[in-house]
Amino acid sequence: MDDGESLPVHRLLRHRARDRPRGGDDVSFDYHAPRSVGEALALLERYGEDAHVMAGGTATVLLMRQGLLRPGHVVGLRAIDELRGISRTGSGGLRIGATVTHREVERSAEARAYSSALIEAFASVATVRIRNQATVAGNLAHADPAQDPPPMLAAFGATVNVRSPRGRRALSVSELAVDHFTTSLAHDEVITEIVLPPLEAGSRGTYLKFLPKTADDYATVSVAATLRLADDGTIAETRIVLGAVGPIPIRARRVEEALRGRTARAVAEAAALVREEVDPIDDARGSVSYKREMARVWTGRALARLLR
Repeated sequence: MDDGESLPVHRLLRHRARDRPRGGDDVSFDYHAPRSVGEALALLERYGEDAHVMAGGTATVLLMRQGLLRPGHVVGLRAIDELRGISRTGSGGLRIGATVTHREVERSAEARAYSSALIEAFASVATVRIRNQATVAGNLAHADPAQDPPPMLAAFGATVNVRSPRGRRALSVSELAVDHFTTSLAHDEVITEIVLPPLEAGSRGTYLKFLPKTADDYATVSVAATLRLADDGTIAETRIVLGAVGPIPIRARRVEEALRGRTARAVAEAAALVREEVDPIDDARGSVSYKREMARVWTGRALARLLR
């Protein structure tokens, strides 16, 4: 498979949807490919909670294969033109369409012009094969706390625009995930775009992750950080968000507050505070105490990188 190919997820879904009896280990469903957001919303309204929205399908197909997700109707979004594209906003921010893939962000000149840290986060996801298929909105809606893009998007203060049969609303990326694999989205809501605000002059960002095994493994801890210096060289503002050490991406507010008005000399002391802000679990990637310590170490490294 070359660099431009994608997983044949939609072909797989259509194949599985044909001539399969419901019940047992196999599940039949109807696959819908609406051409507009309006058509997608009408399908969600018609079929209610028996419908499931799918963008890239990397998570949806896996959950269906495992029997953890059994929708009667799958509403695919990839044929909807208005959900595509990456562009700069008039104010200097960045708009990312819901069905834009990780690889498209990684290779986007507009995204790189916004911040190379955004590229770092999206390029850190799994393998090129997965990045060619997985979408930005799908990643956010899946709410896996160990994924790479959500902490970076949260650190930039990104907003998610959502539509449903009842209308439109906007919420911050930080408000989207509420627990492991759980979001604040209603079953009939569709993410249409992600909007990053313009960066203040002098702002910079970085993304780091600690991998226990191979480059495509989940992180033991990840750190997304943005920072802006005041004219006198002190830290005017910073935003630090950690992934993989809690049920959702965790904002390190105590660390941020400890750094405000300080210099690089305060980093070690401030970074130590993150140990009490994270909420990790024991698993194959480490114990709770180990992950707390790694959160401290990698928060310090991210801040040191920003202050070079």
